[in-house]
Amino acid sequence: MSTTAGSHTLGPESGQLLVDTTRTGLGAKAGHDLTIEVTRWHGDVMLDPADPARCSVTVEVDAGSFEVREGVGGLKPLTSSDRGEIEKIIREKILDTRRHPTITFRSTRVEGSAESFRVEGDVTILGVTRPVVVRGALDEGRVRGSAAIVQTRWGIRPYSALFGALKLSDEVGVRFDVALVPSDQR
Repeated sequence: MSTTAGSHTLGPESGQLLVDTTRTGLGAKAGHDLTIEVTRWHGDVMLDPADPARCSVTVEVDAGSFEVREGVGGLKPLTSSDRGEIEKIIREKILDTRRHPTITFRSTRVEGSAESFRVEGDVTILGVTRPVVVRGALDEGRVRGSAAIVQTRWGIRPYSALFGALKLSDEVGVRFDVALVPSDQR
């Protein structure tokens, strides 16, 4: 694991990229707060610890690779059938993966230090590009951080059920914990 200057790769083989959802509405008790793992993705990092402005990050996500890992709360435990139905809804109704198979992030500005960095960048979802801020830290070759995605900014209508009484909160969290792998070791 490296924190040295140079080109590094990221992906599911070196860590996790997770999406956390919460529920809202009068029927919130019926639903689950979800942890969803992105299982197919890759990223490239250009790292220059001496000059954050020279750093860059790009990540490409297979929008069809979201898998429900955990459901907390709800009136009953999340079943494997529930997981499959949620994954189908994500692919077909929320992310329309047939028309928009990828989600991308491209940094536009990096600042801070390894211990506390801030990355501004553009996220493209459903063909719509909007700015996002990622905050994180680099420690012993691992990068950990998070960002908030407000779905309606990308034209996504948050999922709802029970005639709107149960809704997914508009803001979803994205978090990651990955090892930086030097590109020449890939």
